[in-house]
Amino acid sequence: MKPFIHNDWWPVLEPEFEQDYYQNLRKFLVDEYQHYRIDPDMYHIFTAFDWTPFSQVKVVILGQDPYHNPGQAHGCSFSVMPGTKIPPSLLNIYKELQTDVGCTPVNHGYLKKWADQGVLLLNSVLTVRDGAAFSHKGHGWERLTDAAIRKLSERAEPVVFILWGRAAQDKIALIDTKTNIVLKSAHPSPLSANRGFFGSRPFSKTNIALTSLGETPIDWQLPATVSADDASQSNHA
Repeated sequence: MKPFIHNDWWPVLEPEFEQDYYQNLRKFLVDEYQHYRIDPDMYHIFTAFDWTPFSQVKVVILGQDPYHNPGQAHGCSFSVMPGTKIPPSLLNIYKELQTDVGCTPVNHGYLKKWADQGVLLLNSVLTVRDGAAFSHKGHGWERLTDAAIRKLSERAEPVVFILWGRAAQDKIALIDTKTNIVLKSAHPSPLSANRGFFGSRPFSKTNIALTSLGETPIDWQLPATVSADDASQSNHA
């Protein structure tokens, strides 16, 4: 099979791509992309893995389902392309970021700077039908992303897992909590942010954890501006 993830994630995940469940998922996706608008487009499904190689992952921010409004999803949890309105959950993340570590809010939702520092922006399900949340749930993506979480958990270098909301916290069963660090709270969605996300200080806690592991902390401050051209080049690099 020709690699379609171009770093050391490929040998980690290649056995999954050869399984029957993934072949069935692939057939499902071919039909979906032919008949519906699917988010993200087929060239950005694996952006999270491409941006943050397996050996460089220090932190995982686990999302659930890609954004399902046109032009939002590009393969990374919570992130959107420049020029796209910042979704409500990400606005709440920015509020907590400012309160927690003093980061200045930016007017875009492009999180590549985090990914470049070892923050894997992973969704449990990697595709969705436009306008239909959770429409690709239960078709096989969960098995693939569960395998990725499990492989990270087993790695010699510990990982900080940030789990927001019940769906993400259900993944704790896949994580060796004796060797890795798990931070959990309510989801940043407007429906739940006031029930434990605000004030949870995940960003400073992550950096404290990384320092304790001998790792360089994350610089959470995003660049003030990112052009669509810069983003296009980085997405197709």
